[in-house]
Amino acid sequence: MSSFPPSLAILLSAASALALAGCTAIPEVIGKTMDASGTGGDASGTGGGSSGTGLGGDFSPAGGGSAPGTSSSSGGQAGCEPRLEGVVRDFKADGTAGGHPDFERFEGTGLPGIVERVLGPDQKPVYAHEGATEYTSGPEHFDQWFRDVPEINRSIRFVVPLDVSDDEFRLFSSREFFPIDGEGWGNQDRDHNYGFTFELHMSFRYRGGDDFIFGGDDDIWVFINNQLVMDLGGVHGSMFDTLDLDAMAEALGLELGKNYPLDIFFAERRSGGSSFMISTLKYTNCEPIIL
Repeated sequence: MSSFPPSLAILLSAASALALAGCTAIPEVIGKTMDASGTGGDASGTGGGSSGTGLGGDFSPAGGGSAPGTSSSSGGQAGCEPRLEGVVRDFKADGTAGGHPDFERFEGTGLPGIVERVLGPDQKPVYAHEGATEYTSGPEHFDQWFRDVPEINRSIRFVVPLDVSDDEFRLFSSREFFPIDGEGWGNQDRDHNYGFTFELHMSFRYRGGDDFIFGGDDDIWVFINNQLVMDLGGVHGSMFDTLDLDAMAEALGLELGKNYPLDIFFAERRSGGSSFMISTLKYTNCEPIIL
């Protein structure tokens, strides 16, 4: 884990200040370009975040924006336009007809160690227990989270609305992340369609000086070069973490100028709220990677 780059810390804290003031942080504020002093204009604040920190602000799902001066970047090869396109899988709530026992059942503060530290040969997380945990009902049901299973889930392609076509650091963050309202199994008599997973596979070029930020609620697992680098598993409130790739490069086997897989697995399993945050890297896959 690392601290946020200064301009990003200011951007996040500015959003938190707006939320405390009862304002909705619109994309023009959250995504505004930091000036040379790093103050970003009329929104101000200090500090950043780390693992276990709640996502501040009421971020617009259409957010994003650039923050020059940070070390991360996005975009692929010349003429290539990567996009953050993955698969959302919708599940019915536990206790309903056809419901899944891992959705709308548990409450808590999270649990690391639900999955193994290395991805399986099919690029899916491997359940690390023989039976149930505090937040899961066992390997058979967990294996349905990120695989298409007729009558259990419905899969829907989804593109995170974040422009990754240039070399600016960009951040998408939403406190109202409901990508499949009215789709899949429907909202099931709720205000939104809760109870879904999101699977996203990308490739990126390691160039040195990169940070990667991801967060949300509930379960979050991020793998780089097939190795687990972010473990925020279990049912919990909003959490996020920032990864300093330079500090992790040796352990992950990263070499400057080479491309590596980035695999993200996210689950929203309890109604009442849904948040999601992701930043950009130098993404290099011209076409979506759908597994």
